Amino acid sequence: MTGAEWKRALEFAARFRMRSFNNTLLIWWQHDAAYRQGRVPDPMPRYVAGFKQWQMLGRRVIAGQRGYMIFAPLTARFATSSPTDADSWRRLRRNERPRAGEVVRSRMVGVRPAYVWDVSQTDGRALPELPVPRLLRGEAPSGLWDGLAAIVRDEGFGLVMVTDASALRGANGLTDFKARAVMVRDDMDASARVKTLAHELAHVRMHDPGSDASLHRGIGEVEAESVALMIGAAHGIDTSDYTIPYVSSWANFVQGKTPTEVIQETGERVRRAAAAILDQLPTAQYSAGDPPGLDRRGQSHRLSPTVVAAASERQAGQLETRSL
Repeated sequence: MTGAEWKRALEFAARFRMRSFNNTLLIWWQHDAAYRQGRVPDPMPRYVAGFKQWQMLGRRVIAGQRGYMIFAPLTARFATSSPTDADSWRRLRRNERPRAGEVVRSRMVGVRPAYVWDVSQTDGRALPELPVPRLLRGEAPSGLWDGLAAIVRDEGFGLVMVTDASALRGANGLTDFKARAVMVRDDMDASARVKTLAHELAHVRMHDPGSDASLHRGIGEVEAESVALMIGAAHGIDTSDYTIPYVSSWANFVQGKTPTEVIQETGERVRRAAAAILDQLPTAQYSAGDPPGLDRRGQSHRLSPTVVAAASERQAGQLETRSL
């Protein structure tokens, strides 16, 4: 409920960004409890996966290790002969076949408990060791500025570098929806310029004048800065300079919702936006929390030594290996 806690939650979510914000909080809390109880050796989990997924990777859960409960989607099949009529969809029973000419779609109808284990709770076949980003203070990851700038232009916005901060009313950056332009100060270090561009890109993606966030400027600024923080954390950027307003100053503005509900919804919006941007960037990033060799559908695919070596060499060429 404080700005510092919010930042910690986002930094954690950046390492497990393919899972919902609520599930990342569940993993964070349960792993922290396991660490305090001496059941896992490290305060931060590295890779998490389900019981059978670890088996597919040649590893097994160590006897006595308790999994971390998360929520998995519960889906059902629906069919209709008139897809544009929302009221015409009917739920198919188990093993029921659709009628001739019907369209079938799956929908989420609820959630069910599922369990994941951190790699430290398993043993077996060794996982490939992939390089991780490490940067000196003020540096920007190779290719990140160009990647963010390309996405800004793909959204139909021009990118303007401004040398006079007074043109931005003292801000580091500004998004002008009417002029379809993103402006960034040019008199900052590389890391600050990248952070600002990521912040403005979040505005472009999330806060057009017709969006709900335009009615709650405080939440809009929190979302933009939070997306920038997650993008930075995924690249190993020092996030100590990222400023998030105190939670009570923005989470109480939405009528009909508790601050907790606003925080949960905001966190999920931020995670989705940041993950979508990170997916488009051709940069070396921390893993999204899945073990190497496991694709997003939860299927195992063997990484040959040649592929692993090539990937490591390619990423290593883009990373600064000096310590902070």
